[in-house]
This record gives sequence, structure tokens and C-alpha cells, in this order.
Amino acid sequence: MKTKKIYAVLVLTGLIAIAAGTVSAASPAPSLADRWNTLRTEQPKLQIRDAARTLGTSEAELLATGIGKTVTRLSDADHAVNDIMIRALDLGTVLALTRNENGVLERTGVATKAKPESFTDKERFRAVAGGYLGGEIDMRFHFANWKHAFAVVQPGRDGATSRSLQFFDAQGNAAHKVYVKSEAGIAVFDKIVADFKHPQQTGELKVVAAAPKAAEMADSAVDVKEFQLAWKEMTDVHQFNRIVSEFKLTREQAMRLAPQGVVQKIGPQALRKLLDESAKQQMPIMAFLGNGAATQIYSGKVGKTAASGDWYNVLDPEFNLHIRESALKSGYVVQRAGVTSVEFFDQDGELVVTFFGVRERAKPQPQAWIDLTRSL
Repeated sequence: MKTKKIYAVLVLTGLIAIAAGTVSAASPAPSLADRWNTLRTEQPKLQIRDAARTLGTSEAELLATGIGKTVTRLSDADHAVNDIMIRALDLGTVLALTRNENGVLERTGVATKAKPESFTDKERFRAVAGGYLGGEIDMRFHFANWKHAFAVVQPGRDGATSRSLQFFDAQGNAAHKVYVKSEAGIAVFDKIVADFKHPQQTGELKVVAAAPKAAEMADSAVDVKEFQLAWKEMTDVHQFNRIVSEFKLTREQAMRLAPQGVVQKIGPQALRKLLDESAKQQMPIMAFLGNGAATQIYSGKVGKTAASGDWYNVLDPEFNLHIRESALKSGYVVQRAGVTSVEFFDQDGELVVTFFGVRERAKPQPQAWIDLTRSL
């Protein structure tokens, strides 16, 4: 009986409170844009990719919250991204940024045009269909995996206005970004934005979940003898990806099953030694860093190297490389078709970055590069 009286009092109190207007409806949940603004206030140095992970969304969806303010959505029609990248050849000096989960490569320079301005539309398409080949901005494109494109105009860290073209895959992960670095490129950028502006300027993107990663085939199911024979018969290092695919191997599994003597496993700490020694000796190297949509290549000398938190970095005026050391699991010195490379993999078995020594076509590798790789 006592319990019923207490309950009645509580109900009556609640009704009185509602009647008096002292109880209000629940406040609406903050929007993604509001949550990001709060996060940026709390962690102003947090990169957008890491912010997206913290907020449980994709980088593309996070960027799209700025549509109508700092962001313009660009066309997703067939071949649009190819056409945009052809037009981007006219931007002049740019900063090209390609990244994966644990590595970032940034190169400032001018993309070399494959042909003179007089080439036909068909030739222009072919000129960039596979990438910006050679030159300061050296890229390989896989346009089938480019799904979302944006133009971004916002205050830069140096106080100047930053203008960029940013591309993302179907999962909303960054594929490639191009930042305008010359006054002459501004008019070209503005024309690209005007010509490729998407008719729907909304933040609603069709972002799909990544397919589950396929399980690695058991070593016992691999025809190791034939795989090793194919490895030995390689005449060009570029044949390696095809061989790995034909035998349905993961890249790191291929390292494990390689012919004796052609692969040497090394620790993640070898990354520092490789970069530091390259800088000390002023030895030209090549760094390949990519994702499923694009690969960027740097060829040249390394200057300043430095650690910063979880990352080890090259911090040169026209070339920056950032590798998340804490995520690296293993590295390998690899010999294929007479060429020596060094590859580093993360905890998930994903390739983060690959290094080669710079050499002239049809000429042997520099002895200094071979000596360095052996010392790792």
C-alpha cells in the first residue's frame, strides 16, 4: 500500500511539472558537422582521416559537411575524374598527396605533360588514363576505384587560402589530393570547379562498406615449386604483381614462399636506418606509396629526417614522407629480376611503402644502394 502511494505522488509530480513546462522534450542529437567542429576545437591538430575514424564515419562524408561553404561537390559522371585530372595538368606547380592508412607521400612540383597542347582529345585521355608518368609528379591511377570528387577552398595553415581537388573511393577513403601552389593555377582551378560542378550540392553520399578481406590461402594449397620458378623467370620487376595474382597469394605470403636467398626479413626499425643513411650519403632513392586507387612515386635525394610521435618523416621543401612506425609489423629486402627493393608492411599485412635505389634504365643498381640494403 505504501508503494502505491509513493508511485501516485511521483506520477502527480510529473504531471504538474509537465503542466508547468519544466520538463522539455529531448534535445536533438548533434549533427556530424557539429560533432566535427567540437572535435576540432578539442584537437586542432587532428588530421581529417583520423577525425573521421574517431567520429565513426568516412573522410569523404566528413568533408561533405562543408558543401555550400568551403566544399563543392564535383561530377561523378563516367570519365569525369579522368577529365578533371587531364585539366589538372594545367594547374602548374601543385602539391600531390597520396596516402594509405599508415603512410603519406607529398610531392610539390609540376606534372609533366605527355604531349604538346595540340594533341587530340583521345590522346589527352590516354595521356592521363594510366597516370602522370615520370617527372616531378609521378603517379599511377586506378580510376575504376575513384568514386567521389570535391573542390575545397578554405583557410590554410599558413593563413593563405588553400585550394585543392580531393578524390575518394567508394568507401569514402582518400584516393588522391591535388593542392594548387601557384597564382597562375587559381584561374585554372576555378574553371575546373565551374565546368565539373555536380548538379546536386548536398552532403548525402552513397558510401559503401568495404568488402571483408579475403582469407589468405593456406601455404599447403599453393604450388610453391611453380611459384618459385615463376619468380626466378621474371625479367622485369613489374611482372611481380601479375605472378602474385595468378597464384592467388597475398603480397606478404609471396615473401614467405619466395625462392631461397631472394628475400631477407627485417624489422620495422630498419625504416629509420634506410632513410637516415640515404640522407647521410645523399643517395637518390625511389619511394612508392599507394592505396587501391592511386600510387605516387618519388625519385630523388632525401634531406631532413625526423621522428614525431608515432611517425617517422622526411621533411624536405618539395618532398614529405610520413610513415606511422607504430603500425609497422615487418619489412623485407627483396630481389626480383636483378632489382633490390625494401618493403614495409603493417599489422594487417598491408603494404605501406616500397623503396628502390634510383638507377638508369638498362644499367645496374648503384652499389651504394645494394650495400645499404644488405646492412639492414
